[in-house]
Amino acid sequence: MSYFRTAILLAAMTALFMGIGFLIGGQSGMVIALAVAAAMNLFAYWNSDKMVLSMYGAREVDERSALELVSLVRHLAGAADIPMPRVYVMENPQPNAFATGRNPEHAAVAVTTGLLNTVNHEELSGVLAHELGHIKHRDTLLMTITATIAGAISMLANFGFYFGGRSNNSGNIGFVGSLLLLILGPLAAGLVQMAISRTREYEADREGAEISKRPLALASALEKIAGKAQQIPNMPAERNPASAHLFIVNPLSGARMDNLFSTHPNVENRVERLEEIAREMGESPAPSPAPSSEQFSGPWASSPSAARRGPWG
Repeated sequence: MSYFRTAILLAAMTALFMGIGFLIGGQSGMVIALAVAAAMNLFAYWNSDKMVLSMYGAREVDERSALELVSLVRHLAGAADIPMPRVYVMENPQPNAFATGRNPEHAAVAVTTGLLNTVNHEELSGVLAHELGHIKHRDTLLMTITATIAGAISMLANFGFYFGGRSNNSGNIGFVGSLLLLILGPLAAGLVQMAISRTREYEADREGAEISKRPLALASALEKIAGKAQQIPNMPAERNPASAHLFIVNPLSGARMDNLFSTHPNVENRVERLEEIAREMGESPAPSPAPSSEQFSGPWASSPSAARRGPWG
């Protein structure tokens, strides 16, 4: 996404933050909310990637601990013409992945152990290429700051609900006003996230297909991830739902519809678009099964002993 679109989103989120501050504390509350929003935006710009990675217990890996995983990321980063990002692994049984960082020079890609145990070489290549597409188009900053500000809006709305609010002109906003504040504030922030998240995922799917040259492998990976994501809970994501839009597939349980309230496009719709991209690229309409030797139970380890431990060391 362009810097202009990022600026528009941040301005909208900041305006919402200020509006809630006004309802709670009048003009002084609005000024305080503006100052807090500015400080949070600045903090998120420099630290949001570290916060998200820490939130999910991500551990950085290198060639010594995950040789072929890191080598694959390096190869795809070269194909995407972006700097090599840092590579992280999350000890999480749900197959999933996300990218973060304020720009391509300070970016990271994180995958779960569940993903490494679920997909094959070509499918992982498609997933990683999708995440590198986010980095290339510089929407990783947008994703992380959006999650930070959306969470702050929810907290501010909760504060207004429990402690009430006062404006300089209308007095206390009362129970009804507090209830509306609690509901509409986070809802509006969530809608901003959701509206851009679906478009962002479609764009990253196309970019990932172009980087990996394997749109059908990415489609196959999406189907595998979506199927298991509904069966295997991602507890850190459940505790921090404002960060759910970072992932390639919605990590939260019970959210599959492609509508106004979905953070991700419906997987079937994404697969259909990837199949159309495959036809444009001249790829076969059905991916052939990868050889069993391409599964991640062994070849992603850097040594035989690492193979017994798993591809992440």
